[in-house]
Amino acid sequence: MASQPSPCARIRASALAGLLVLALLAGAAACAPSTARPAGGGDRATGTLRIWLFREVDNRPKAAVVDRAVAAFLRDHRGVRADVTYIPVESRAQRIKAALNDPRSAPDLVEYGNTDTAGYVKDGGLADVTADFAAWPDARDTDPAARRSVTVDGKIYGAPLFVGVRALYYRTDVFRDLGLRPPRTLAELAATARRVHEARPRLYGLAVGGAYTYGALPFLWAHGGDLARKKGRRYTSALTGGEAKKGIVAYTALFGDHNCPPSTCAQMGGNATVEAFASGKAAMAIGGDFSHRAVENGKVKGAYAVVPLPGLREGQIAPAFAGGNNLGVLKSSSHRTLAVGLMRTLTGKHTQAELFDAMGFLPTYTDVRRAAARREPFVAPFVKTLDAGAAFVPTTPAWAAIDAGQVLPVMFQEIVSGRRSVDDAAARAAKKMNEAFRG
Repeated sequence: MASQPSPCARIRASALAGLLVLALLAGAAACAPSTARPAGGGDRATGTLRIWLFREVDNRPKAAVVDRAVAAFLRDHRGVRADVTYIPVESRAQRIKAALNDPRSAPDLVEYGNTDTAGYVKDGGLADVTADFAAWPDARDTDPAARRSVTVDGKIYGAPLFVGVRALYYRTDVFRDLGLRPPRTLAELAATARRVHEARPRLYGLAVGGAYTYGALPFLWAHGGDLARKKGRRYTSALTGGEAKKGIVAYTALFGDHNCPPSTCAQMGGNATVEAFASGKAAMAIGGDFSHRAVENGKVKGAYAVVPLPGLREGQIAPAFAGGNNLGVLKSSSHRTLAVGLMRTLTGKHTQAELFDAMGFLPTYTDVRRAAARREPFVAPFVKTLDAGAAFVPTTPAWAAIDAGQVLPVMFQEIVSGRRSVDDAAARAAKKMNEAFRG
């Protein structure tokens, strides 16, 4: 969310007097204090649909796309109004939890991070839209990783809104001066990082972070490891498996005086590694499509390129975490059919294409994404990464606790600091994960 300023959205209309009236009423409703409504679900065909979306750093382009999509939906649904509110990402957990506890003040539709799906399903907040999703033509082109992000125990609880994925940024000027080529395997990546740092001691060869969970996971997955395995309805940590430990070793071996000193890099997260690259302190970094703007605004503008993070063998792409956001219908909605319809409009191909143009959000549809890559070549490496097969974290409410508890960062930091061996640190992390899975 992986992978924000407008407290409300006004529905603007470009034609038809009737639509203008509806839009103005909806805008007024969006900015007015929310009114309570009867608890419990239902299927009313008229009334006000309430939508909560995340507020972006520069929210105006997103709001403009949403306004157009909502206006088009209202045009086809007489007697329906829309109340669109943008909520801060930082306080989303408390805001949504309060809505789940008080259905009378809850929205009909809500945007949420794709790692939150299982938790909201467990709390009884999201409506099962499996049949609606199956009957929707656009959904046939949803990529598998995005589809998994709305799936819990075989049922679908929403629609993917956009996806975020990471690839390898590298300095074209440094590589040219040192006669280097973009690495084609993970082993070559490590060797290239060492060569850069040896030749340019003030540069990290590859900026890595001990707190950069989603930058580390591709190493684990590329070696055939996994975070957890599911048996029946329960997950069990897979960190102590041989393949997983090979991946852990490959990532933690990048820390050291030969590349990225633990004294500095052990505490770095994903943002810090991207900032190191953008500011000219690193020759390579693992960054997202969503990092492009920060890099463009940095010192390395015009002197960098992006390729997929390579896998174990030449020609392979390391599986990346498929981050992003989804849009779901709340079970308490009293306008279920309308809410599902608006969900389709806001997450459909046309809207996702517009959100890409406005915000750079990668579409979740394979065909729309390829078209976006033709318009904007910088996204091509990220599209290739997704097409090669992205991965996802365990779809369980326990993941939120594991993530918030910094279980994986602590494991990496213990290893790179020398406080624990790989076997010991992995075993301790696996124990904490299993405690969360049983909770």
